[in-house]
Amino acid sequence: MSERRARPVAARRMARKYAWRRAAASPPPPSAESAPPKQPQDASADPGAEVDSIVQAVLYRDGVRVSAPATLAETFHELRKQQDGMAWIGLARPTEAELLSLAAEFDLHPLAVEDAMEAHQRPKLERYGETLFVVLRAARYLDAPEEVDFGELHVFVGPDFVITVRHGAAPDLSAVRRRMEETPELLKLGPEAVLYAILDAVVDGYVPVVAGVQNDIDEIETEVFRGDPEVSRRIYELSREMVEFQRATRPLVNMLHGLMAGFTKYGTDEELQRYLRDVADHVTHTSERVDGFRQALADILTVNATLVTQQQNAEMRALAEAGFEQNEEIKKISSWAAILFAPTLVGTIYGMNFDVMPELNWTFGYPFAIGLMAVVCVSLYFIFKRRDWL
Repeated sequence: MSERRARPVAARRMARKYAWRRAAASPPPPSAESAPPKQPQDASADPGAEVDSIVQAVLYRDGVRVSAPATLAETFHELRKQQDGMAWIGLARPTEAELLSLAAEFDLHPLAVEDAMEAHQRPKLERYGETLFVVLRAARYLDAPEEVDFGELHVFVGPDFVITVRHGAAPDLSAVRRRMEETPELLKLGPEAVLYAILDAVVDGYVPVVAGVQNDIDEIETEVFRGDPEVSRRIYELSREMVEFQRATRPLVNMLHGLMAGFTKYGTDEELQRYLRDVADHVTHTSERVDGFRQALADILTVNATLVTQQQNAEMRALAEAGFEQNEEIKKISSWAAILFAPTLVGTIYGMNFDVMPELNWTFGYPFAIGLMAVVCVSLYFIFKRRDWL
């Protein structure tokens, strides 16, 4: 695919490398592709607003910007006039007519065009003749709601063109374009170098997401052992985001290995091969971190369920103990009530006002009644005492 580009000599490759690293390390200036939609370089100031689908179309020759046509028709016309030019066309939520126009001009495969129209595709890399079609899932961490926002990016890479179709706010390709233009030695390698820069930007965008998720997991662990009742919902929501994150990162590992497998066949520049291997290493590291996050969240959820169960058991045991103590108190009260009821019963019988009644005129009637009360009370006391009611 990049055979049409002149290969620099080995002595200049190291200079390219350090120039690119310096450009990548420098803080990006304000985005040119996130201004109001009236300007041709903008498309992502408000993801929900109606914006022009053509973010920017630029023609390059030998790594240097030649022109920036305002329409696709002008871009096609100027590209045909140049012998060794390259067009980099950026689109955001393009219309069907625009994609069909690009497909007719650059001979894009209908299946790839259909995927770019519908979006919601899994990350993948497919080759149609001399054209590569790449689907990427970019991510960014939103601090306020503590959520991960995913965007979708489709990239067509041909012999003399790169077309990016963005669905969503991420990633910000204006920074990628700016850094590539600041490193013409890398940009002159052609469309493959642009693809590398896009891949590198998407993968670098995962770094703050990983850091944000790690911070959330640390907070969740604290909430779990603190007994926060809302932590289960937070674990569930973060687990769902990690499923999406895993779907975005895991396919990239095989994609980059497949891309590296074609280095020799398609004559990829050696220095560019090193850059792509570096991206593959970062993707592998990120994918492993995401897998670790999912496992950690599963373990935390298990620990939280165990702690909740232990807390419920402790509450049930406390209720049982309270019920037992209450039952003991009731038995004591009932025992004393029965003991006190015995003399009341005897006294009630002897207190009835009848003229003809046994023992009314008996000399020992009163001592007998008192003794009977004492015998009954003492008998009941020992009976209850033997049964541990008192």
